[in-house]
Amino acid sequence: MTCTRILTLLASVAAAVALQASAPSSLSYGPPSFTAPGAFPTSWYQSYYNNPTATSAQPQPVISDPVSHKVYPFGLTDPHHIPQDDQADPHPLPPRASDELLLQNAIKQAQGLFNNSGFVNNTCARCIATLEIAKLLSLATPEQGPAFAVFLCQQFKLSTACNTTYGATTLGAVLTQVFANADVAGYDGRLICQNFVPNSCTLPPTPPLNLTGWFAKPKPNPLPSPKQPSGKRLKVLHLSDFHLDPRYATGAEANCTSPMCCRADKFNSDSPNKTVLPAPRYGWFACDTPFSLAAAALEAIPVLTGTENTGFAWTIFTGDLVSHDAENELSRDYVMWTETVVYDLFKRMLGSGPVYAALGNHDSYNQAQDAPHSLGGALAEQFSWNYDHVASLWQQEQWIPESAVAQARAHYAAYSVQRADGLRVITLNTDLWYRSNLFNYINLSRADNSGMLRFLTDELQDAEDHGDRVWIIGHVLSGWDGTNGLEAPTDLFYQIVDRFSPHVIANIFWGHTHQDHFSVFYADNATDISAETALATSWVGPSITPLLNLNSGFRVYEVDSATFEVLDAHTWRSDVNSFPALDARTTFGPTYVYEYSTRATYGKNITGWCPDDPLNATWWHRVTEQMELNPSLVTTFTDLQGKQSVLTPACSGQCITAKICYMRSGSSSIAIQNCLKGFGSVS
Repeated sequence: MTCTRILTLLASVAAAVALQASAPSSLSYGPPSFTAPGAFPTSWYQSYYNNPTATSAQPQPVISDPVSHKVYPFGLTDPHHIPQDDQADPHPLPPRASDELLLQNAIKQAQGLFNNSGFVNNTCARCIATLEIAKLLSLATPEQGPAFAVFLCQQFKLSTACNTTYGATTLGAVLTQVFANADVAGYDGRLICQNFVPNSCTLPPTPPLNLTGWFAKPKPNPLPSPKQPSGKRLKVLHLSDFHLDPRYATGAEANCTSPMCCRADKFNSDSPNKTVLPAPRYGWFACDTPFSLAAAALEAIPVLTGTENTGFAWTIFTGDLVSHDAENELSRDYVMWTETVVYDLFKRMLGSGPVYAALGNHDSYNQAQDAPHSLGGALAEQFSWNYDHVASLWQQEQWIPESAVAQARAHYAAYSVQRADGLRVITLNTDLWYRSNLFNYINLSRADNSGMLRFLTDELQDAEDHGDRVWIIGHVLSGWDGTNGLEAPTDLFYQIVDRFSPHVIANIFWGHTHQDHFSVFYADNATDISAETALATSWVGPSITPLLNLNSGFRVYEVDSATFEVLDAHTWRSDVNSFPALDARTTFGPTYVYEYSTRATYGKNITGWCPDDPLNATWWHRVTEQMELNPSLVTTFTDLQGKQSVLTPACSGQCITAKICYMRSGSSSIAIQNCLKGFGSVS
């Protein structure tokens, strides 16, 4: 046995002792580590397109969609012949404008150019001027919009693959819709330029919110008496960012020049004719999740968490099933294939409890794109194929009731489930505040173009009226370092959290970064950041995928069955750096080990906190105070943020100050206003 393997086992034993010491007697867990079998569990599927027992290639099961009844062809996932430029799916364009509207817009765009008198030497003005031309063209002849999008990409040097990224069958049609509908001469245009064209416009101020009439009732004063703990703890699983890659090519270049690697068509530019690092069978740091790693993780979870015979009370999945393919390699079928496969595996492997799932930015086609219903007409429903598909899958798996299925179809796959135990689970499609969703740049001066936050507010008001506690589940986080969510909608979300916390909202859960971290929400838009004003916490769950430079991991929460507060959280990981040594093994595969207890790791010096007191916003704020007193705790946090990856960079100096600030930033606006930039990720 190698020294590394001995040290890993010793560390996992020590962590297991901490796990049993931190857990109350009512809950028990499995062994300190679990090593998956070396062979793929071939009984999972009735038939395969290849030999599933081979170690030289990933399994290729034959998948039949229970919703569409389609049998997906091997060509969809064949790692050696990845489809390019899907021609089957529709790529809708906006309708041709009337002559009157063309005249009005021509006049408006001309006025905009005259008002931007210094645009020749002003990169922001030049960017906006080109958007004005794009708008006129998109209204007059939308069929030419994608070609102009490619031209703009080339002129602004946005990509080395402009034709495949912004052509008619990729994002060109989406951009044409955005150009036709956005106020490109105003706030929308400035945000488009600031977010997508380097060194053009500076970030304009977030438009002030007008909350007049937004809330049906004022916040109760005094607040209702808090629910009393039951003393009974439930196990709740948090999975995030699965990113199953059926096109993963074992033995392909894992150290490619531009991730995502481990694909047959990727290479290292310094060694184009010879593979530098063959892709390990179980995955690597610059690659998504191969089937072999997916199997190992799902086999490990019930054993390690002690739920083999019971299942979880419920599971939350905070989005991203689909791999990080290039835009021209995606299609509706590829997204639906992944949804069908992964949700089916969750159902079969995780036990009887329901899975409450949110869409991630990769769970769509085009990737990250979701159109608001306010577009009107057929364009308002252009992504309904996906909402209908996932809603039908969730219904088939019997995870959500008929009322929630109907909501998911109507609200961008978002829904609310009012459980019999007094918990209401509300899921959101956070593409609708994500910076990379181009549709969000239409009428951005309004904070809720999609109506998603109206839906959330109404559900929270109903929960307050009925005395329910609420968990909010989404994918793209609203705050942290401010790089993911747009300012206006996440600002509105922050005000909604303030209105309904702490008496209604018990917890908030995100994914997206693939990393392990949190943020605290405070009263009055965080004008006073203190333990007394802390209201709610958002937990960001670790990913199954190792991309980028991370270990693979998952988490279980111990939750009080009456208050639905988190009393502790336990995280497990698998060391990706050990995967190359497993390639030739058929007797054993990856090992998942217990990583840490949240309470034991961060709560050692927090006084006045009893063992059954919740890990709520007050507790988390006190953790950040301990970090200010003892910066080594930020070092621990940073190591755990990357799931103890060997590639996680150290954090010192300004990084420590910045991370504590991110932990106290529940919206992008607060992070941008208060925090240093550039320290949010360990990837």
